[in-house]
Amino acid sequence: MDGPGNWHLTHDLDAFLDRAGEFLASRPALHTVPLTVVDSLRRRGPHVYGEEDPVFGVLDGPGSGGGVRGVFFRTPPHGIYLTSLTEEEADALAATLAAAGHRFPGVSADRDTAAAFARAWQRRTGSESRVTVRQRLYRLAELTPPEPAPAGRARVASAVDRDLLVRWYGEFSAQVGAHPVQDGGAWADSRIAYGGITLWETPDGAPVAMAGATPEVAGQIRVAPVYTPAELRGRGYAGAATAEVSRAARASGAAEVLLFTDLSNPTSNGLYQRIGYRPVADFAVHEFTGHPRAADRP
Repeated sequence: MDGPGNWHLTHDLDAFLDRAGEFLASRPALHTVPLTVVDSLRRRGPHVYGEEDPVFGVLDGPGSGGGVRGVFFRTPPHGIYLTSLTEEEADALAATLAAAGHRFPGVSADRDTAAAFARAWQRRTGSESRVTVRQRLYRLAELTPPEPAPAGRARVASAVDRDLLVRWYGEFSAQVGAHPVQDGGAWADSRIAYGGITLWETPDGAPVAMAGATPEVAGQIRVAPVYTPAELRGRGYAGAATAEVSRAARASGAAEVLLFTDLSNPTSNGLYQRIGYRPVADFAVHEFTGHPRAADRP
């Protein structure tokens, strides 16, 4: 179905990728989240993130040869994710979604786009918003492993680590103040299947930190998640695990190795810069609060 402002909405992943795949691949660093999410949906099915069908949108430029100017996706029950949009494009999308009766708990995008959409959504629905997460996207330049490295070694997690990964995934989600994006067991099984989690273990074989990496898509790999239990922090374990995952991603041939940090955590931001990561752009998550105006309700 088409909406005002040349926005085209669909539940069909293949149709979305036919229309927007080239656009997403054209800027793999800035589009790392939609690239990895649609890859996960393609590999693991449409309900990996929730029971409801995902929805996708593509903004075409003016004229028959205008090309794609932006996209969004939503995997219920989570919020909407946008690529970079102008104020006018964000307002047109808000109008399209509000008119169609869509409602969602928040928006994620680069900092300016998220703010523009939140303002437009408030105008269209009466919902207010607040910023709940501020993030910075980093790109790996020259990898500089921490020296000295903590005692121990890195190893790729396997099936024997499944229960540990499930527990740490839940603890990580709680730490960042978010509901788990996926079921913990399904997440662990998927990561184990492609070697997507590296553990740092002490010389006696005890795992003390983990660092993950997404599958390579469009030449980019994103490091996520990175987690050390609270009682084991401050000993260099997360830095060592992250450096090893970053090295392996670069060695695999990835053109872009990326990660996000929470800007409220100066320790992690400083750590990743010492390892060799450099800032690319800032992102934000806005949570919507209040109730839509009665006239706008489906």
